[in-house]
Amino acid sequence: MNLALKDIRHSLGRFLLTCVGLSLLLGIVLAMVGIYRGLVLESLGLARAAGAHVWVVEGGTRGPFAESSRLPGDTRDIVAAQWGVAAAGAVAYQNVEATHRGATKRLLVVGAEIGRPGEATGLVAGRPIIRSRYEAVADRRAGLDLGERIELGRDTFTIVGLTENMVASGGDPVVFITLRDAQKLQFDLTPSAARREAARTPGAIVSTNTVNAVLVRLLPDVDGAQFAQTIERWKQLSALTQEQQENVLARPVIERARRQIGLFTSLLLLVSTVIIGLIIYTMTLDKKKSIATLKLIGAPDRTIVGLIVQQALGLGLISFAVGAVLINSAQGYFPRRLVLEPADAGTLFAAVLVVCLLASSLGVRTALKIDPASALAG
Repeated sequence: MNLALKDIRHSLGRFLLTCVGLSLLLGIVLAMVGIYRGLVLESLGLARAAGAHVWVVEGGTRGPFAESSRLPGDTRDIVAAQWGVAAAGAVAYQNVEATHRGATKRLLVVGAEIGRPGEATGLVAGRPIIRSRYEAVADRRAGLDLGERIELGRDTFTIVGLTENMVASGGDPVVFITLRDAQKLQFDLTPSAARREAARTPGAIVSTNTVNAVLVRLLPDVDGAQFAQTIERWKQLSALTQEQQENVLARPVIERARRQIGLFTSLLLLVSTVIIGLIIYTMTLDKKKSIATLKLIGAPDRTIVGLIVQQALGLGLISFAVGAVLINSAQGYFPRRLVLEPADAGTLFAAVLVVCLLASSLGVRTALKIDPASALAG
């Protein structure tokens, strides 16, 4: 006879109700870890999708994801002429708000050259941009369908392709257009604003042929770090390898999220420990007379300890399983990307085992202090 199962049946309602509440807590812990993983992939997704080995940016800056970076448009030709370059493409990034179907959408617009690094990759529907004007590729999260038209600035673009999980570090969906369209979107002023600027600086000519970065793909066996040093030495520019660019992204966004999520995860695990401990302690007090009877008839301490530890482990493991099922079922309904990895689930499973053992210590300590003679009391 398993004494732990027999006792659980005796107070089944309270045990199951505790499992439900605890499963929600553990499910939230697993979801927070998944949100962190999703933040990492979202923050680095756009930079990785470009497939660049080196990012050439304005001198003294760390690139368009960290601060303002402006380069003359012909920088791409200068960089492309360097030895070891397989392909180079100029890109421009701009956050815009667009009204579509009566709702305001915040988007990250990426301007890239057709057939060069930086253009949309990994399309899941439609085709890439092949015309120089007024075509766009959007991420599915933008809520746009193939063939739809959306107004960006003063121009209207047709959605010809769709990507998936291509968002900015802040979660804004990405829309790809040509570099020429992006430059027009960035510098095209409304008539009133154009007249105001003309009155302020009469006769001034403002060049719109500027970009935010030049993405470089190198030939095989060309070292990216050495190429970046060459660019910085001779061209009065800054250059970052792909790894350095990812570190720039990871430091302000991912590190802060890691600390916040780590703090909340620790607090939730602490709350789970307290809940399990209190429930096991209460169940131990409820069977105080039964434990005394067991001691009186000669039951060893390991039997009593095993009874309490098994109940704690059962409470934690059932709650973990239910919580994992709930979060996996609701994975597609989260506003941010949720990435659930088996390694994270395994780590949380091990943490739950430790929590259960710690939480059972209060009940074990109480049970071992019970006097066998109390079984004979009235």
